[in-house]
Amino acid sequence: MYRRLMLTALLPFALHAPLALAAKPSPAAAPDPTEDPMMITAGFLSGHPDLRFRLLGIEKRDAGKMEQAFGFFQRAGFYADKPSQAMVAEMLWNGTGTPVNRALAYAWMDLAAERGYEGFLDLRERYWAALTPEERDRALQEGPAVYARFGDEAARPRIDAALRRERRQVTGSRTGATGNLRIVVPGLGGTTEIDGSKFYDDRYWDPEKYQAWQDSVWAKPKVARVDVGAATQIKDEADRKTRIEAGAPQVDAPEPQTADEQPRLDNGKP
Repeated sequence: MYRRLMLTALLPFALHAPLALAAKPSPAAAPDPTEDPMMITAGFLSGHPDLRFRLLGIEKRDAGKMEQAFGFFQRAGFYADKPSQAMVAEMLWNGTGTPVNRALAYAWMDLAAERGYEGFLDLRERYWAALTPEERDRALQEGPAVYARFGDEAARPRIDAALRRERRQVTGSRTGATGNLRIVVPGLGGTTEIDGSKFYDDRYWDPEKYQAWQDSVWAKPKVARVDVGAATQIKDEADRKTRIEAGAPQVDAPEPQTADEQPRLDNGKP
């Protein structure tokens, strides 16, 4: 149901062939909260704009609304969502929902690989190999502005603030007393309760633990059927470094504009 949210990063947008990049969580990784519809209904995504806007991007893509999908993936990337940043790159590369811009696509894929996630590093190198010398020059010129607005130095403070803000709203959160909380979720057949310790698991709300959880999911994803250049082996740390000089982080940069929507559940109810 919702496994596509966390385990499917890049949907069929690759050059001349489908590209699927799926993360394989480690055995110790926290369970995917979006697999539980009650968690979503209870407002989990209101504190996770990265996941909220990525899911909306996927929904719009599935509905064939590519321009809207492109906007939502950008907005998720504004909150440091690396899979969505990679999706922006794919759409720019192929001209899906936006004009083709391979140089800018490279800058976005370089950004998606910022944390060293292997699947995105591989795609970044495939992009680079496919660019012309002129496109490479333009990618290096345009890249700093992308990093300044969407790189981790600018985007991580945004998602960290969103997590902390939502976490503070829960009764007892200041002392960590969430174990006794029961979250009431209204529904057509009455109400359902969710254990507060499950909903407010630190791995989903503490910025450092949340980042560690994301790393456990995306560090070594699988890449299948990619026809953008030849595979390039990432041999050492030098190969992982960006080619782009990051501009000064713009934490207060304007957020990409999209409709103000919430993802929809399988039954069509928000």
